[in-house]
Amino acid sequence: MVAAVKPVGSQISDEEWAVRVDLAAAYRLVDMYGWSDMIGTHISARVPGPEDHFLLNPYGMMFDEITASCLIKVDLDGNAIDDSDYKVNPAGFTIHSAVHMANHDLACVMHTHTAAGTSVASQKDGMLPLNQHALLALHEVAYHDYEGPALDHDERVRIVEDLGEKKILILRNHGLLTVGRTIGEAFVWMYRAERACRMQLAFQQSGAEWYPISEEVQQITMDRARAAVGANGHRPSGKLEWPALLRKLDKVDTSYKS
Repeated sequence: MVAAVKPVGSQISDEEWAVRVDLAAAYRLVDMYGWSDMIGTHISARVPGPEDHFLLNPYGMMFDEITASCLIKVDLDGNAIDDSDYKVNPAGFTIHSAVHMANHDLACVMHTHTAAGTSVASQKDGMLPLNQHALLALHEVAYHDYEGPALDHDERVRIVEDLGEKKILILRNHGLLTVGRTIGEAFVWMYRAERACRMQLAFQQSGAEWYPISEEVQQITMDRARAAVGANGHRPSGKLEWPALLRKLDKVDTSYKS
């Protein structure tokens, strides 16, 4: 991978700069995978240190424009710590600050409005146990009812309550949200959720009869998936995938590191 060089004279700590580079990479990868929504949706990352600060995208920039240095640092009241010609999305602040206020162990929150994710979020039964891909995600899925655009800060309490200890929150009639202890973990949970939603829509559109998976096998699959992605499992979420994703991105464009 091409090394990321912090700007000369920067007041940003090395720890924060590393987070900025990974977060900028996440924005570029979301765009690369076709999950972006022009200037809509958002990904945030907690800034290392004692202050409750986190980073969000400049509202008005496309995801393929995001760089480490352009990300805006805000506090839990929505005040920008950095100078910028841009503001942050107020709905984005509401959603992301909810999680960052409630759980300091979660470093990243990712939110998308993809066609597949929003379509499944609009279905009464949500994500269905149709196949292995769904079962690899379902053990981490929770739901939050739609309350309109997320501009009411009172909704933050309900977002946190509905998320609980899960990693995937299906925002009904709205989209998908994932969280992680690292940026890579949040990205991989979004990949799994998005993949399961795309497969569900593809199956539903086929009109074919479902070959059901027994409840016993569903539970076995989810238990094994939970163990595999745990700290002692063979595939902790994001640990193996994130370095590979960065290598993939670096082959295309390294400008996110600036």
